[in-house]
Amino acid sequence: MDSRQLEYFVAVAEELSFTRAAHRLFTVQSTVSAAVRALETDLKTTLFDRSTRRVVLSATGQALLPEAKAALEALDRARAAVEEASSGLRGSIRIGTLARLSLVNMAELLGAFHRKYPLVEVQVATSPTGSTGLADDVRHGRLDVALLGLPRPELSGLEVRDIATVPFVALVPSSHPLAERAGIGLDELATERFVDMPAGFGNRKMVDRAFDTIGMPRRIQVEVPELTTIPDYVRAGLGVGVVPDLELAEEPGVAKLSITGAELTWTLSVVTIAGRRPSRAVTALLDLIGDSTRPEGPYF
Repeated sequence: MDSRQLEYFVAVAEELSFTRAAHRLFTVQSTVSAAVRALETDLKTTLFDRSTRRVVLSATGQALLPEAKAALEALDRARAAVEEASSGLRGSIRIGTLARLSLVNMAELLGAFHRKYPLVEVQVATSPTGSTGLADDVRHGRLDVALLGLPRPELSGLEVRDIATVPFVALVPSSHPLAERAGIGLDELATERFVDMPAGFGNRKMVDRAFDTIGMPRRIQVEVPELTTIPDYVRAGLGVGVVPDLELAEEPGVAKLSITGAELTWTLSVVTIAGRRPSRAVTALLDLIGDSTRPEGPYF
């Protein structure tokens, strides 16, 4: 048994696919399959139940998985400690983030991190399903850390650090009968057509849940991939919006109203997988994110 075999085993166990595991490890499927077979031979057991349609962990595979992860993490920590002692912090970080995130300037943040820790490789990714996809990527080991916004009940299996919380506001066309109001209740908006982001995004989930709670599900007329484009569709008269008050300066042709009668807020959080100590590199990044979001920090 060697560390590479364990690494391949963990990748297949998390992806439940030899093909996806090979892509994740930047190798070919035959190499992954051979390593797992060699590990099974060494352990004299079957780690996966394979069929033409799916791959699932066997009972022995389920027992091995947490031990394999712990062994790999211990090796990584030992290797990192030696490298850090000789030449400075090393390692790699896979970080997920939302597109056009305004509460944290990711480019400046990661630039500062690179200047401080030039030997740490940083990979940045987004998810087509927004915060939901980012959370799943962290849970399954595809990301080490992610910045996202989801309701607390949907953050199970993750270690969560809240960064900032902002209120939701309503956006209506300036010509709308409600445009002169300072505030509005969700029940007054429920019959409107809405412009919003796809269902996997945290802000969409929170607003859908708020309308369901008052027994008045809403109708989504237009779905857009970025928060900053919602005012354009509202201005065009294609619907109204209920969105976090981010990057929403005074928009011509759009009125912004506060939400009354409901505690509706959106929280940006940074998450890592629960029950596993972050690497030194990830811990250093988390510390920098914490510093950057304090009032005196440079990125908030």
